[in-house]
Parts: sequence; structure tokens; C-alpha cells
Amino acid sequence: MLYMVEMNVNIPHDMPEEVANEIKKAEKAYSQELQRSGKWAYIWRVVGEYKNVSIFDVESNEELHNLLSGLPLFPYMDIKVTALCRHPSAI
Repeated sequence: MLYMVEMNVNIPHDMPEEVANEIKKAEKAYSQELQRSGKWAYIWRVVGEYKNVSIFDVESNEELHNLLSGLPLFPYMDIKVTALCRHPSAI
């Protein structure tokens, strides 16, 4: 199942920089692991924002939820999920 996931990150301004950097480091490692596995198929940065648009290829809603909630930045994200299916005009 394919999903478009929009993730808008809102790290608190009062979070110490070293704490934020450690969370970002863990986030990068986790997301790259998911990309290598094929579960996180694509990721794009949204210009001018701390936001990304990604495509996930997973078996179920539950799997997607578990992957997203495992993100180290998850507590600081606003997430929008859109289920996708192939368009009949696609070649």
C-alpha cells in the first residue's frame, strides 16, 4: 500500500541545541534504515520549510503508524497521511 506522508517538524524553541542535534541524528539513521528497506520509498524537502513529503510503501495502516510513531522527531511533528492508488491514466 502506498501512502503520501507530509511531515511538518516543530522542534520547541527552548529545546537545547545539543538535545535537538541528537534527536536529528537518530532521526536520520532511522529514516535511512527505512529507505534502505524500501518501506520509505521517496523523501523530498519542502523548500523554505522544516517539512518533507514522503512516499511510504507498506503492508498496512498499522505498519505505517508503527513506523511513523517510531520516528525520533514524531513528538514534534504534525503529520498528514494520504492513501494512494494508481491513476487509470498512468503509463
